[in-house]
Amino acid sequence: MNLAMQRYEVWRVQPSLDETLAKELLAMEGDAEKITDSFGCDLAFGTAGLRGVLGAGTNRINIYTVARATQGLATWLAGSKLPQKVAIAYDSRINSVLFSQTAARVLAANGITVYLYPRLEPTPALSFAVRYYGCGAGINVTASHNPAKYNGYKCYSHEGYQMTDAEANATYECIRKVDIFDDVRTMDFDEGIKSGKIEFIDSSVNEAFYECVLSRRVNPDAVSKGKLKLIYTPLNGTGNKPVREVLKRAGFDDVTVVPSQENPDGHFPTCPYPNPEIRQAFEEALKLAEGKNVNLLLATDPDCDRVGIAVNTGDDYRLMSGNEVGVLLTEYMLSSMKEAGTLPKDPVIVKSFVTTSLVDRVAESYGCAIHDVLTGFKYIGEFATDLEKKNEGDRFILGMEESYGYLSGLHARDKDAVVASLLVCEMAAYYKSQGKTLAQKMTEIYEKYGYYKNILLNFTFEGESGMEKMGAIMTSLREHAPEEIAGMKVIETADYKKSERVDIISGKISEIDLPKSNVLAYKLPDGNSVIVRPSGTEPKLKAYITACGKDENHSSALGEKLGESIEKILGVK
Repeated sequence: MNLAMQRYEVWRVQPSLDETLAKELLAMEGDAEKITDSFGCDLAFGTAGLRGVLGAGTNRINIYTVARATQGLATWLAGSKLPQKVAIAYDSRINSVLFSQTAARVLAANGITVYLYPRLEPTPALSFAVRYYGCGAGINVTASHNPAKYNGYKCYSHEGYQMTDAEANATYECIRKVDIFDDVRTMDFDEGIKSGKIEFIDSSVNEAFYECVLSRRVNPDAVSKGKLKLIYTPLNGTGNKPVREVLKRAGFDDVTVVPSQENPDGHFPTCPYPNPEIRQAFEEALKLAEGKNVNLLLATDPDCDRVGIAVNTGDDYRLMSGNEVGVLLTEYMLSSMKEAGTLPKDPVIVKSFVTTSLVDRVAESYGCAIHDVLTGFKYIGEFATDLEKKNEGDRFILGMEESYGYLSGLHARDKDAVVASLLVCEMAAYYKSQGKTLAQKMTEIYEKYGYYKNILLNFTFEGESGMEKMGAIMTSLREHAPEEIAGMKVIETADYKKSERVDIISGKISEIDLPKSNVLAYKLPDGNSVIVRPSGTEPKLKAYITACGKDENHSSALGEKLGESIEKILGVK
């Protein structure tokens, strides 16, 4: 009997197994492929915690895998010198309330004090609460923008960003030693409340969060000068209350919420893939906007750490990319702060290294430094924390990544779509008062600095076999690096796993001063480049393409050629 079948049989005979999961086990009897997929391995735990398909099995997210992970977290925390306190938040997904209470029960049974939000809250609110209460760790039950069949369990450090590699590895070692049925301590939830080990987070914490967000306004007067007509969709997630609240307090009084996507619903009935990066997420908002001359459409993902926008161009609504929003925010914040005389000495913008280099060009024109980090917002959070510890927190202007994640301020250490939504709307109002849309402003920036076309290609590989396929592709790329892409010679390669950069022309090898990561980068002439990495949160291989052309048509055509070429190189076409 193989390992998957052994595990399956152990689960089958558990006397008090959850009824829903027991029925699922019965249904998969005799289905060797399904049993292998569900039990063939443990759900991976990394810096992003757990993320997986809902269901029965060790490779699924359910009350037992959540409880096991939490027991491991509790063991790790008990062995640390960190405060024995954990903050917990959750989103609108299926079983998110159940999983958050399961985690709370395990932590309480281990003598750890739990601060639990009484209702769904966005990711930045969790990051804020960790720091507010001085916790040793945080848990956020969410699968971000994944489809409805997924849920997740993100673990946060005491600084409010997602766990570092070292913390995640140490926690995983503790989890690995936990028997999923025999070693998990648990306490009745109501008993945890009565004993004081589980405490609901008071609304005053939300108020403190809102105050911090509102303090990040750059041009508060712009709201009344350039009155906006807005449509907002929280995509059935956590953003509905906090985003609407800060917009209202900032003076935006013409905000319409998409009715079908207003209330929490983990089934996401009108948007199966609730990701503001894609136009599908705006379909309901676009229908609502017909004939109403709306200036801006705004969408946040279910855990409200990412925000996407669509701008009225007169003929249609243009979905702005995450890179473009980041560039616009950079230009807006730096120019406004310079004009107001509030730009700090030695300002810095922190971005992931796959975010467009156009940000660099804009920032440098204002004397603002750029600091590149690996993909993963925790690295931005770490940098902001280091600045704060050196009493240089005012230098931190903005943190960003190309996948629609932004942070302004030190109230949180993760992406914050609440503050980003506020700043985007204020920015749109500011430029409207000058007779410009955000799309027009973006064109101005392109004309000044050059047309940078940034394209993200996602290749999905489901299940255990998919993970093996992604690994094989990355190994092949390392062993057989392409000499050219789309007819352009590769002039430099970078292997972030080896921390090695190679200048192909000179043969010079230099060290990459960043943490090791499974990333391969290829530099091409004239500012063109391709970066390939597996996603840390989804079963996807990602290819980031930068195409620099003499105009928009040229850069688009070049980007398409680069995309076709890299698909062939990866063997996915």
